[in-house]
Amino acid sequence: MVEQQAAVLSPSALVDEFRKNGVTHIITIPDSETNYLYELMKQQEWLDVVPISREGEGPATALGLNIAGKTPVVLIQNTGLLESGDSIRGMALDAGFPLVLVVGYRGWTRRGKTTDSAAVYTEPFLNAFRINYYFVERDTDAPRISEAFEEARQTKRPVVVLIGDEYHGWNREQTNGKAAQQ
Repeated sequence: MVEQQAAVLSPSALVDEFRKNGVTHIITIPDSETNYLYELMKQQEWLDVVPISREGEGPATALGLNIAGKTPVVLIQNTGLLESGDSIRGMALDAGFPLVLVVGYRGWTRRGKTTDSAAVYTEPFLNAFRINYYFVERDTDAPRISEAFEEARQTKRPVVVLIGDEYHGWNREQTNGKAAQQ
């Protein structure tokens, strides 16, 4: 059971990292895969969740919040990252502001050949844009999120946190050391 728990990135670990880093706003498109995370974020009085209709709106929304003195995070899937390319270029890279994007690595697998083109193109896309990224797959990896925030602040550039295994476990509530389906 302990091994199984160690292999999960719990929503609370992510929210804890957001709080540690002074995040004020999460810009996202709510979906069924991140439902428990979304509900947990909505419960935080210190955090505003800003829904968008297209991922490409994320960096522009984040820039506006950044100019207003807020600390936003864009939470999207890798397909949305690809769709956001021009917005990332124009709003985050060219404007030169710190931005952390938390990106679900849809289609990625450590168990064999990756067949989903969204996963195949994710890292080459980030490399082409010269965007550094941190891979996070379980609770023990969560401190990498703080590393991403520190890098974004120091470089005044976007940094990506790739969430492995398509947010596996994010619809699970951790209760008394046991994962329970919600």
